[in-house]
Amino acid sequence: MGIIEIIKVLILGVVEGVTEWLPVSSTGHMILVDEFIRLNVTPAFKEMFLVVIQLGAILAVVMLYWRRLLPLSLQNKRLTVDKGTLNLWGKIIISCIPAAIVGVLFDHQLNELFYNYTTVAVMLILFGVFFIVVENMRRGKAPVINSVVEITYSAALIIGVFQLISAVFPGTSRSGATIVGGLLIGVSRTVAAEYTFFLAVPVMFGASALKLVKFGFHFTGAEAALLILGTATAFIVSVISIRFLLGYIKNNDFKIFGWYRIVLGCLVLAYFMVVVH
Repeated sequence: MGIIEIIKVLILGVVEGVTEWLPVSSTGHMILVDEFIRLNVTPAFKEMFLVVIQLGAILAVVMLYWRRLLPLSLQNKRLTVDKGTLNLWGKIIISCIPAAIVGVLFDHQLNELFYNYTTVAVMLILFGVFFIVVENMRRGKAPVINSVVEITYSAALIIGVFQLISAVFPGTSRSGATIVGGLLIGVSRTVAAEYTFFLAVPVMFGASALKLVKFGFHFTGAEAALLILGTATAFIVSVISIRFLLGYIKNNDFKIFGWYRIVLGCLVLAYFMVVVH
């Protein structure tokens, strides 16, 4: 394992840690980065690596929000169950059901149909426009839902449908889709962002686990080192990205991410149509 491969893995970990949480599409960025940074590994390991480093991003959420995500606590030497946290997990499960069903049943077919630069670019642009339009629609209107506790099961299902869109069409951005869905039904920006963080835990853990099982656990020493390094980098950068996003949206809207997506989508189209072809 040379220094060049280490640098490549560090860059990929940074890209994952930033783009997984900001609503700008990690898939879109990974496609572009992969054009310039090609890991010297087997195709099977690379496919697994790009998914499993998401475990670092998940650990960042768990570390930052473990008190709100853990339903069990020790009080007066007795193990107690927090019903509010269990209720939150019920909503998270409801939100994940649509994407889970479609992903398990049609993952291979969807990848063959839509995992291409055209779909990614179109969805980058389309949801970029959605962000701008939705923010304009919500301008001057007070949020209806101002805490995660206030999210109802019906609202959770609606957000889950938007998450399904991201599961079907690469480039949508899982966080971007769920945030747009939340904003449309009157969820505040901060709550929409936090809820999408929570949704990521089962979704990304499940995707990573499936890839690991499919690949098997027969790593070479170099492969294991690359995977650990990429995951650790994604973890550190994810902590920074989550804190940045929550701080930013306290005083700003999501329009800048919409414009960024539109520009990136145009760059993806231009690059593959002009440079690659």
